[in-house]
Amino acid sequence: MTARKRGATAVESRGAAAAGDGGRLSDFRGSVTRLLGTMRQDRPLLVLTVLCGVTGIALTVLGPALLGRATDLIVKGMLGSRLPGGLTRAQASDALRRSGNDGLATLVEKLHLVPGTAIDFGAVGTVLLWALLAYAGVSLIGFVQARAATALVQRAAFRLRRDIQEKLSRLPLSHFEGQSRGDLLSRATNDIDNIQQTLQQTLSQILTSLLTLVGVLAMMFWISPLLALVVLATVPLSGWIATRLGKRAQPQFVRQWQTTGALNSHIEEMYTAQAQVRAFGRQSEAAAAFRRHNDELCRIGVRAQFVSGAIQPAMTLLSNLTYVLVAVIGTLRVVSGTLSIGEVQAFVQYARQFGQPLSQLASVANLLQSGAASAERVFELLDAPEERQDPPEGREDTEKLSRSGQADGKAAGEGVGRVEFQQVSFRYAEDRPLIHDLTLTVPPGRTVAVVGPTGAGKTTLVNLLLRFHEVRSGRITLDGTDISTVPRSHLRSRIGTVLQDTWLFGGTVAENIAYGAPDATQDDIVEAARATQVDRFVRTLPEGYDTVLDEESSDISAGGRQLITIARAFLAKPTVLVLDEATSQIDPRTELQIQLAMARLRAGRTSFVIAHRLSTIRDADTILVLDNGAVVEQGTHDSLVSAGGTYARLYGAQFTEPTGVPG
Repeated sequence: MTARKRGATAVESRGAAAAGDGGRLSDFRGSVTRLLGTMRQDRPLLVLTVLCGVTGIALTVLGPALLGRATDLIVKGMLGSRLPGGLTRAQASDALRRSGNDGLATLVEKLHLVPGTAIDFGAVGTVLLWALLAYAGVSLIGFVQARAATALVQRAAFRLRRDIQEKLSRLPLSHFEGQSRGDLLSRATNDIDNIQQTLQQTLSQILTSLLTLVGVLAMMFWISPLLALVVLATVPLSGWIATRLGKRAQPQFVRQWQTTGALNSHIEEMYTAQAQVRAFGRQSEAAAAFRRHNDELCRIGVRAQFVSGAIQPAMTLLSNLTYVLVAVIGTLRVVSGTLSIGEVQAFVQYARQFGQPLSQLASVANLLQSGAASAERVFELLDAPEERQDPPEGREDTEKLSRSGQADGKAAGEGVGRVEFQQVSFRYAEDRPLIHDLTLTVPPGRTVAVVGPTGAGKTTLVNLLLRFHEVRSGRITLDGTDISTVPRSHLRSRIGTVLQDTWLFGGTVAENIAYGAPDATQDDIVEAARATQVDRFVRTLPEGYDTVLDEESSDISAGGRQLITIARAFLAKPTVLVLDEATSQIDPRTELQIQLAMARLRAGRTSFVIAHRLSTIRDADTILVLDNGAVVEQGTHDSLVSAGGTYARLYGAQFTEPTGVPG
């Protein structure tokens, strides 16, 4: 397999991992129920929406009955005007039966027709006015219901976004390390947007459809139980069709949103690594991988929409067949005199209304399938295991640690910044121990360099100090206080961190420097910048400290970004400094200046320096050599080199000229 093919395969495997292979909702009903449960906090709006729905449907159901009543008044007047006056209703009925018009005679009796009476236009006008008011009320109530439902849905989406944001702050770093960033962002944005659209389009529609079914069915049974049973006979068939097609559409919608996450992951990866993609000439492979993800998403989306979209046409066909049956049977009932023309007219309208909510519920099914798929992905994130909660009984330890930090880390003799690892063990996986029974004491104000081969546990050591991960056994203390008994936020406020991967946000240079000290003045910012050699290159920027950086900070160099993060850590005035390859992207001259600045700023502060370039830590008070999670050597640079152990071999490997290389 060629290198190009291996690269493409790697991209595809990540996409497949993000897309998953389940393709089916694990709990459709549970996801929908939980999604609807997010709106319980807005009960007044929910009650208003339901009340508007009930009232609106009641008026909607009343409309056909009023129109049928108007029709009967017109028919009553038309027939009455054709019968001779002076006769009673019974006499007119007997005369019609003797002449063989039994159906008309029954109709005269049913309509309470008065022979010789013309159309009562006043009564007809009154009935039509009530019908007009009913339909106007439906429109007004529908407007109120739409506003209430919209507010209800928007607040539910707001809470979901808020819960996602709060959840992300409580998740352990291990969750982010094993999660595609593109897929994670897709859950927090695309999936919630889809949930919002689903609720917006289905909430009122489902409520209205269900209430319409109940109201219309009651009116149909009141007019004609026989015709109502004819209409109901098609419901099981409609339900069977909707269920069968819905089950086929469900896995397609799950795969659609999983593939959307995979596509976003690929886009995010290729965008952030655009320079590397171009440098290695992999634009065509990146574009090909995008096309594969995009084609897959298009294919799955078409299949999902086609299968779910077939529900409504099938339901419409059944509704039309029912309409024909009602019209035929209703006509026969009119001829036989069992029903009036107005009643048949009203029933036909009710039959049409009964078919509409069934079709609407069927069409809503595809939206629910899509929304439930997104909801399950969002709830999966919300249910992810969180960091261990800070103990509530740690108030005394917090106050103790606060008192120890009031010296501001400037007097080592006062014991500020003493760090102890006491028989600490840690592992990422149960079968792969990384750090075992580590015991280490770092006196206040000392600079400790941590070196060792890749995978020895250097970064893990400081991550445990920051409580990015929790120790499996043993404990870590800061100034005699067990760090597991104090809030993480308080602990981390005592530790200044500069990581190898720089991070700056969209804002001014001054705002980025003051990120760890929001109350810092402009003079404080400039002083920290000067101490860390940031001021020199900031003065060359167009707006100086007010220069706005974009999210990628592409307008300054990698070394400049790292200098700003160092200035940020120093401005926070921590008790303990953690520098994880903090000068890896800085040129040798600037690195020398940084070393001098750090020597001044480290005074009285305990510092942990992780470095691969051993020349940068020669002046450290203590050098710890880690191997397989254990301290195998410790001492000064000169003593370790003289000992000829692991450190001496690492140091010699960096400064020995490779053999066999042409000069």
